[in-house]
Amino acid sequence: MVYSYYPGCTLKTKAKELDQTARLCAEALGFTLQEIENWQCCGAVYPMGSDEIATKLGAVRALHAAKENCQELVTLCSACHHVMKRVNDDMRLDKDIQKKVNMYLAQEDKEIKHQSYLGETNVVHYLEVLKSQVGFDNLKAKVKKPLTGRKIGAYYGCMLLRPSGVMQFDDAENPTIFEDFIRALGAEPVVYPYRNECCGGYISLKEKEMSMDMVKKISENAISKGAEELITACPLCLYNMGKSVGANLPIVYFTELLAEALGLKEE
Repeated sequence: MVYSYYPGCTLKTKAKELDQTARLCAEALGFTLQEIENWQCCGAVYPMGSDEIATKLGAVRALHAAKENCQELVTLCSACHHVMKRVNDDMRLDKDIQKKVNMYLAQEDKEIKHQSYLGETNVVHYLEVLKSQVGFDNLKAKVKKPLTGRKIGAYYGCMLLRPSGVMQFDDAENPTIFEDFIRALGAEPVVYPYRNECCGGYISLKEKEMSMDMVKKISENAISKGAEELITACPLCLYNMGKSVGANLPIVYFTELLAEALGLKEE
């Protein structure tokens, strides 16, 4: 299976581990991530204004490219996935946004004039590919180095899950996909109540104390339930949590854990 792949800016800089391990694991598991040519930043924050068009264009260009490739669009970064899903929903349902965006793109590239984008691309997260395409039972069978005895907590954060009606990633209040993933790798998933709470990543520069307090509550909650390490899909969450928690509760990308279990860690 071949997917159009949108890595996003951070995966080319601060979060290279997320990108590199995801590619290695995809190859080992039998699917291909075909990086979109000339992709642009998605903006990292979904623009709430209904008349905000310019900041949606980077996402729409990637979505349109996947449509042209007749492929689903795979993302890894929680922020990118959030923006792609919500902008795609706008392009599918909002006639005014459809018209304005496509008029803008038609001026940019005359060939697009007769190929308007109307939200046709299916946006999926890498973890959803593991669940639906590979299958967690098949993943378990491919594990070469089971993570037996390790107690791992999943940190979902907020952007993968909310708004639930648009994201449709998992149950926003009681998600299980990360726990099923951890179990497939042979480790013990630790369920803790704050795993889907915001870490304050977007306010970590302006409101440092508030953000640190949010992280502290999450980490203490995870530790109290027996977690010895955490995994996440969000570079911003990893940065914020890792900077504040440190060695007390290590946090890594879920693809790093996957690479380890598949025997690809050294690569």
